[in-house]
Amino acid sequence: MRRGRIFIFLALLLVVGLVVVVIIFNTVINTTSQAEESVQIDVNIFIAGQPIPQGAVITNENLGIITIRQENLTGVMFAENQRAQLEGKIAKYPLDQGVVITSSMVSTGTLAEGGPPWAAQIPNGMTAIAIPTSRLASMAYGIQDGAHVDISVCFFFIDIDPSYQTELPNLITPLTAPTNVLPAEQPGLTLGVGLDGSKQAQGRTEVESAFQQGIYVIPSESQRPRPACQILVQNAVVLKMGSYLDQPTTVEGEPAAPPIPDIVSLIVSPQDAITLSYLNFTNVNITMTLRSASDNSRVATEAATLQFLLSQYNIPVPAKLPYAIKP
Repeated sequence: MRRGRIFIFLALLLVVGLVVVVIIFNTVINTTSQAEESVQIDVNIFIAGQPIPQGAVITNENLGIITIRQENLTGVMFAENQRAQLEGKIAKYPLDQGVVITSSMVSTGTLAEGGPPWAAQIPNGMTAIAIPTSRLASMAYGIQDGAHVDISVCFFFIDIDPSYQTELPNLITPLTAPTNVLPAEQPGLTLGVGLDGSKQAQGRTEVESAFQQGIYVIPSESQRPRPACQILVQNAVVLKMGSYLDQPTTVEGEPAAPPIPDIVSLIVSPQDAITLSYLNFTNVNITMTLRSASDNSRVATEAATLQFLLSQYNIPVPAKLPYAIKP
């Protein structure tokens, strides 16, 4: 009996001890949580307090402030103590009201007096140039402002006479002897251009294999150009798709569709700008291909020619057969 009382007493002590441990543990956790919450610091960052148009100067009047936790603050944001680093900069893009302003949205450059606001989007050392475009050349008009594109071109090569700089074959006319023959002791022409004015394409002399007869072969048609295509400019940025003067019109109060763009402005290096000027001046076919904005890689490509297509894609040249399929 006495031993049973001892066991009950020990059990009560154990239960009381466990309760005390649980209470102390909860108290310590709550105290730690409250201490952590008290350590958290709030910071004020700048936002667009009102709509800021592209190219506008950032001032105190168009700025607003919101409060976030310090752990959510990133290096591209402007804290309240960085006001001097933000004011006076230029908005690269139109900023809606309430947008958090980051360093990529503003420019340290200044606009020249009377200069266009979109000039602030051109990085230092780069330039902008406009080239014509079409539905096919602009990926079915899927290329818009800010897109990253590669520019491929297709050339058509022909043979020309180096002296005349004219397309081959040359035209020839027969030479005839003059009507009055000069005395032998006096030098002069012995042949002249035919008076009938007949001209034909210059050909070449060959020997016919069956009868070993000399023949004069002339071309049956004009020279066929030889095409070659290659990527010349990689990772150019589209500054503007369409003309800067194009504005959507309204029809009975409803906004109409914007005009179909036939021109595009690209941000390229000065050397690429000269290249595009030459291509545009010589009416070379220019095509833009869309790429990911996060892809900055450059790929060495091989020019596409008929010979390249035949070898790269294993295309055989069909044999000349004594029969054919009628269309």
